[in-house]
Amino acid sequence: MTIEVRPASVFEDVRTVLGPKSPGANVCWCLSYRIPSKLNNELRGPARGEYVAELCRTRPAPGVLAYDGDDPVGWAAVAPRADTSFARNRKIPHVDDLPVWSLWCVRVRPGHRKQGISHALIAGAVDFARTHGAPAIEAYPLDNGDAKVDLTMAYAGLRKNFERAGFTHAADTTSVLAGHPRILMRLDLR
Repeated sequence: MTIEVRPASVFEDVRTVLGPKSPGANVCWCLSYRIPSKLNNELRGPARGEYVAELCRTRPAPGVLAYDGDDPVGWAAVAPRADTSFARNRKIPHVDDLPVWSLWCVRVRPGHRKQGISHALIAGAVDFARTHGAPAIEAYPLDNGDAKVDLTMAYAGLRKNFERAGFTHAADTTSVLAGHPRILMRLDLR
């Protein structure tokens, strides 16, 4: 299996990875950290997908997709922190004033897990941010040690996967997800 990571500019492929089985369902679509909470709460059902379709038409794309051949098998959300709620998040600190990018969601489709796709997505997100001039990239993964993590909440990523990609612990946070503390990890791209 050869995994290729590309910008998430094809909405149908993003829908394959993030979209609901039922078009009217209110799934995340990876919008909760990307848009203000008021707008996130107002967008219901198909309007959520329509919003993401518009994001896929913008530059830079809203993230990256992993492909196994032509089959989209994973997603990573990556954007300038200033364009996300992490710019104002009280639980996740800013360690300096650098205009960093945030990598906050890594999702691998069922049936494709345990094949290294999340590692490819992290590397692809780093390359994407670097290509767009990011001086550094941050992630806010779970610091779960060896404890199991509910797959629904593993979207934030795991500390060990980011360490493997060269990220280092930059700060503790007061954010907790699925009973595990989240930490701020950073990779300098300069």
